[in-house]
Amino acid sequence: MVQSIPNMKAKALTVMATRAQDQDLVADLGKRYGLKSTDTSSLQSDERVLPCFGWHPWFSYQLFDDVQGEFSETESEEFRIRHFESVLTPKPDDKDFLLSLPKPRSLKAFLQATREALQEQPLALIGEIGLDKQFRIPMEWTNETEEAKRTTITPGTREGRRLSPYRVSMDHQRAILIAQLKLAGELNRAVSVHGVQAHGALFDTLKENWSGHEKVLMSKKDRKKIRGIPVPLDDEEDAAIEEEGKPQAKPFPPRICLHSYSGPPEALKQYFNPTVPAEIFFSFSSAINMASHASGKAIEVIKACPDDRLLVESDLDCAGPRMDTMLEEMCRKICEVKGWELEEGVAKLAENWHRFAFS
Repeated sequence: MVQSIPNMKAKALTVMATRAQDQDLVADLGKRYGLKSTDTSSLQSDERVLPCFGWHPWFSYQLFDDVQGEFSETESEEFRIRHFESVLTPKPDDKDFLLSLPKPRSLKAFLQATREALQEQPLALIGEIGLDKQFRIPMEWTNETEEAKRTTITPGTREGRRLSPYRVSMDHQRAILIAQLKLAGELNRAVSVHGVQAHGALFDTLKENWSGHEKVLMSKKDRKKIRGIPVPLDDEEDAAIEEEGKPQAKPFPPRICLHSYSGPPEALKQYFNPTVPAEIFFSFSSAINMASHASGKAIEVIKACPDDRLLVESDLDCAGPRMDTMLEEMCRKICEVKGWELEEGVAKLAENWHRFAFS
């Protein structure tokens, strides 16, 4: 499918890493087809990909959190069992199952590798990261599921295995998410965030990261007194301005996309509060948001979302004609909901993506 990227209708793809097996693949894709500058007006056939490096919450149990301190004997079976017992809920008592799980990796080492990848590819973003209360980790491989493995896809996915009763604890998911949010702030990169049945916990986590960096609300009168801004003295409309003197590196990303957003429209208000110091975007996919059980809520969210904060995505793991078709379907749906002419709408969505990725 990679070979089809230069021939796609989509001018550029934002390609996400999610786990150990695809970090190098995304890096290689960025080197092969990566954008060379933020000017996307006349892309060449070898400029089609904006790579993103991140560790998805589905696979967060595969990392052990050594950011605050070192662990010893991390290669031992005892360490593996203790780690999985501490991050999975309910606490597993099947040691054979725990030892069938992938050997846990160091979060500190992953963050360093990601930092190096982002520095090597200066336009790259961070994603996909986030929280998920619904996901359950798959059971171990059996002879039957081993035989059914597809050799054409990246290893590490579920691939038809039954789901276990175990979920990753929210505390551990939050630790992995926060570490990546801080890295995004350090390197001033936008992030793509996954949130399923965890919309409140996700907002609280993001808010915790930008706590202390909120925009300061001042009346126009006060701004006039302080900075000589020429506004009418009787105009009491509040406006948000950032505190001056803040360092560029912050513990939160400058721009955040909530991808295939499935939350209610009422939740948008908290993200668009004028004190929020990050730009928040919402992306929608035909695959997830236009499913029959979800489309009604998604349409209401699209209506409520500011025009300049909307994005489209495919949420697919394969490039080519099917991805083009689903991107077009989502563009047409947003234009229909917003009452935009198609050409006007596509231009707006392209501008939004450019601002999310590069501004």
